[in-house]
Amino acid sequence: MAKLWQKRAKLDREIERFTVGDDYLLDRRLIPADAVASIAHAEMLSSIGILTSGEFEDLKRELVRIIEDTRQGKFTVKLEDEDCHTAIENRLTSVVGEVGKKIHTGRSRNDQVIAAIRLYAREFLLDFLNYSLELAESLVRFAEQEKDTPMMGRTHMQIAMPSSVGLWAASYAEQLLDDLSIVRNAYQINNMCPLGSAASYGVPLPLDRKMVSDLLAFEKVQNNVLYVNNSRGKVESILLNAVEQVMLTLSKLAQDLILFSMSEFSYFTLPEEICTGSSIMPQKRNPGMLELIRAKTATVSALNMQVKGIIRGLPSGYNRDFQETKRAFMEGCDIGISSVRIMNLTISKLKVNREKIVKAFKAEIFATDRALELVKEGMPFRDAYREVGLNLEKLRDYDPMEVIKTRTYQGATGNLKLDLAKRGIEEARKWLNGEAGKVHEAIKKLTGIEVELY
Repeated sequence: MAKLWQKRAKLDREIERFTVGDDYLLDRRLIPADAVASIAHAEMLSSIGILTSGEFEDLKRELVRIIEDTRQGKFTVKLEDEDCHTAIENRLTSVVGEVGKKIHTGRSRNDQVIAAIRLYAREFLLDFLNYSLELAESLVRFAEQEKDTPMMGRTHMQIAMPSSVGLWAASYAEQLLDDLSIVRNAYQINNMCPLGSAASYGVPLPLDRKMVSDLLAFEKVQNNVLYVNNSRGKVESILLNAVEQVMLTLSKLAQDLILFSMSEFSYFTLPEEICTGSSIMPQKRNPGMLELIRAKTATVSALNMQVKGIIRGLPSGYNRDFQETKRAFMEGCDIGISSVRIMNLTISKLKVNREKIVKAFKAEIFATDRALELVKEGMPFRDAYREVGLNLEKLRDYDPMEVIKTRTYQGATGNLKLDLAKRGIEEARKWLNGEAGKVHEAIKKLTGIEVELY
């Protein structure tokens, strides 16, 4: 089978191996997305008279079969194909004949690969939002369950002021919700249809770009045809940045869990079934999954930087450099999904050791409380601060369970206002369900089958 661009000369094998690299392996995951986009493109070509209705039906039937064969492991991309686009077009030509050669009319592999990546990325973002919201829900439930469990607050890793397990967990839930607002913004930027831009400069045909966009349930057409190609890599970096923000939250949460589950703290216990062990020390129960989340956060940051490094010096229009952004993007997506799921599993199984948490309290943690008592008695705060600071040995013990209830204003330990986080989750879930339903319904209507694009 010929390459889409091949004319007379046969490509040198060493050049082929170098230029293709592992792109053909990555493209195996883009086959369903490319086939779905091809169906939409073919339907549009039929509407403007490039294809007959019969030709379109033949192409659609075979493209759907390619999706099903891919799912069953009967169709794949080989090195000599270069990419999924070539593999699919060659399959079409071999099965439906000359009409298979018509499907590329009005498009380039440039807008073709961008369309496939956009569809793949859109499905990833829907999944990522879903799993992240599940984690936020778990954190809110955990916070509600432990809202009256006191815990020492720390700054500079030193004893600071009374806190609670509920405050700690709710802080991560709210942080994650803010991260997800960034993910939703990234979703909107990704949700533009690039087809019809061809090789950056359009074609002299009456292509109906909006029709294709609507068939694929994109929010809108990406208008400027040159911008389409210029946005490759840029959009992927925006999506990776959104993933990175979530990962940064997970990394801090992972570090806290590692620290507070140490025997020296024992605030929390990580169940044995989610921990790894040592090959030499029988007693070990290692938080390997949390350490990996911490490390993988750095990996996602590096992948994002890699994509930006590749595109930052490129001239406008298509450049082969873009090929190197695909691996980094896909890897970052996979890390994000797996990390959120692992953290959710960890939170759902986390055990709180209440007695040990309360026993860990020391009188010095109530220094600020005592200073404010003196303020209430009429002493200026700076004098009260000095009085307490110079007489720490005289501090009496307070009941930490009662102390945390005295912080009654919004967002403090005695008034977590978890309803705000619940409302944020509910709103995000409603939007997600509506968007996912709309997208999946459109793809099923277009293809006639359920299609997994990520």
